[in-house]
Amino acid sequence: MVTAKVSGKLQVLAVKIDPEILGSGDREMLQDLVVAAVNEALRQAQAMMSEEMSKLTGGLRIPGLT
Repeated sequence: MVTAKVSGKLQVLAVKIDPEILGSGDREMLQDLVVAAVNEALRQAQAMMSEEMSKLTGGLRIPGLT
């Protein structure tokens, strides 16, 4: 119903809201869905950055980088 796109710099790039939810008039549910979508996008961006860093370091855990 709500999706968010986040950059590798952890900046929100886009938020898409399904038009059907706008017609429901449930503002609190929409707010909760936006928060959940942004948090999920941030989690995925952090996971992607961690995976890419692991590739660069060959799996070594370097303090301050992991």
